[in-house]
Formats: sequence, C-alpha cells, structure tokens
Amino acid sequence: MKHRERVEAALNHERPDRCPMQISFTPEFAERLRAAMAMPDRQPNMSRAGHNPHGGGNTYELERALGEDLLLTSVGWANSYYQAGETYTDEWGVTWKSVPYETSFGVGHYTEMVGHPLADDDAVVSYQAPDPARAELYEDARRTIEQFKDEYWIVGVTVTTVWETAWALRGYDRMLADLVTDPDLAEAILDIPYRYHLAAARRLVEMGVDMIWIGDDVGAQRSMLISPAHWRRFLKPRMSSFIGTLKSINPRLKVAYHSDGMILPIIPELIEVGVDVLNPVQPACMDPAELKRLYGDRLCFWGTIDEQRTLPFGTPEDVRNEVRTRLETVGEDGGLIVGPTHHVQLDTPMENFRAMVEAILC
Repeated sequence: MKHRERVEAALNHERPDRCPMQISFTPEFAERLRAAMAMPDRQPNMSRAGHNPHGGGNTYELERALGEDLLLTSVGWANSYYQAGETYTDEWGVTWKSVPYETSFGVGHYTEMVGHPLADDDAVVSYQAPDPARAELYEDARRTIEQFKDEYWIVGVTVTTVWETAWALRGYDRMLADLVTDPDLAEAILDIPYRYHLAAARRLVEMGVDMIWIGDDVGAQRSMLISPAHWRRFLKPRMSSFIGTLKSINPRLKVAYHSDGMILPIIPELIEVGVDVLNPVQPACMDPAELKRLYGDRLCFWGTIDEQRTLPFGTPEDVRNEVRTRLETVGEDGGLIVGPTHHVQLDTPMENFRAMVEAILC
C-alpha cells in the first residue's frame, strides 16, 4: 500500500497491510538520528525548526527514510518553539528563553516563556495578532502537497489552537484566573488565537491537506488542568465551530485533536463536535486499550507509545513488547496511527528507538 492508502484504511477502521506510523523528534535527537543513519548534514539554511514537524522548512528526510506514513506541515503559534537565540520574542509578542538540560547523550534545550504581551488588562483591546493571510506562511504546505501528496498522508497542523496560545499571550496563572474572575476578558483573549488558527486551517484545507490537527493541552497526569465545566463553556463551542467550518469545506476531511494528559471526562464530547482522531493517548494517563473498547467504533487514536517511561528508560525488549501490545489492542482492525506520545527526546537510547521502529514495521 502507499503510505496515504495505509493511513486512510486505518482511519476508516479497516486493517491496513501494517499499522501506519508517525514520529516527531526534538532537534537534538534528530541530529543524533541523522548521524546514526549516516545521513548528510542538514541544509545550512535550515533552522532548528527544520527538524520539528511543527515548524517550517522541513525536508522530511528523516521521516521518509524511516518509512513514516504522515507528513506534517504547520501554520500557527506552535511554530514559535525552537527559534534561534538565548532569548527571543516571537511575532505574537511572547518572549522566550532557551533552557539547557543534560542527558547521558549530551545537552539539549527547551524553550520557556518569560514574557506575555497581554499580561496587563489594558493591552488586550489594542493587541494586533499576526496576519494569517500572508502567503509565505503557506509555502511549506504548498511544497509538501505538491511533492508528496500522491504518496503520503498530509496533515495541516494548527495545534495550540485556542487555550495554549491564549495563556501564552496572557500568562498561565492570569488566564486561569480570568476564567473565573473575568470571563468576558477571557473570551476576548481566547478569540484571538481562535480566529487566527481557524483562518490558517481553512487555508490549509482549501489547499488540499488530508487532515487538520488541532488541540490544546488541557490534561495533567491524573486530572484535567481546567474543569470539564470550564472546557465546555470556553473551549467546546469554539472547537465545534472550528471543526464544523472545516468539514463544510471538505466533508471527507479528518480532524485530529491533541491534548496531553488525562482528559477522560471530555472524550465523548470531542466525538460529538466532530473529532475523528485522538492524540497522543499517553498510557501513563489513560489506558489505550480501554479507550479503544469504549470509543473505538467512533474514534481513532494516534500515538500510544510511552515517551515518559518506556522509550527513555525501558529496555529494547520493553519497547518491542509495548508496540506489540498497542498493535494487538488499539490497532486491532485499524483505528490506530502508532508512534510516541511526544517528540522523541534527547534522553532516548538509540537502541530503544530502533526497537520501536522495527517492531512497527515488521
């Protein structure tokens, strides 16, 4: 089967020739992987985001060499991660700093937000978001569709769709408080990323992507970050409108929804508003097999391989066993795109990574 045929079969709850696979990497792990695969150095003009499928400028060399089935092209605030410099301010006005961390495989870097342009109430009224209509934002998507759509399943990424971008603009504590103390202000702030990412997603659908990937992290390890009641008031109506608008353009479009953590209380309502695929299904937070049992007739799943424990800290045999378990349970009769539940981190042993890929492809 072609890569795109494999994904389409799985998302139609049919059993493909093998389970489709999608893997993303942090920039530092991508460098290790490139060296391990004896691939040439990346192009000199590529930014660190060139190895991040949520960023632009991706050549997809690693993804294609590994045999992945989906290619991701992103427009939106999530592209602000992993930009150059010790500190930088993105086009939304959010200020970031680079934070190093050490592993046995070297030093990596995360980016953390340290400045929020809407921290003051008065700034909200005059704030101008970036323009989502700029042609250059869609060049990566255009190239990806032109070059690869015949073979691969193309995903337009507009993650951090509403909540995460909103609290980046406002500040996390302030945004949480606003939901309770000033809901009208919260609505105004939430509308800023909603409008931007909806415009971007519409454009990507019109260009011909096969799937739109939306979502926000609203789950923690054992419970939701915000109450289900607040999710229903502030985010569910926006998700319903967002998905409905896109599917009115292309009724065959698939929509994936991302949230880390435990989000069991809202899964039936995600299905209700039109979500087709749930990502990343962290097994330390929710039981993938139980989700398949409860919702597998109405929902597909993307991820399920534990990036918190098994991949970085297990043995290769642990990794192989987990992959087999997912394929035999969540992947039974289709319905699964298998892969790690986060970008593969620098602390992942290469033998564990190879064990995962080999177990999926065998």
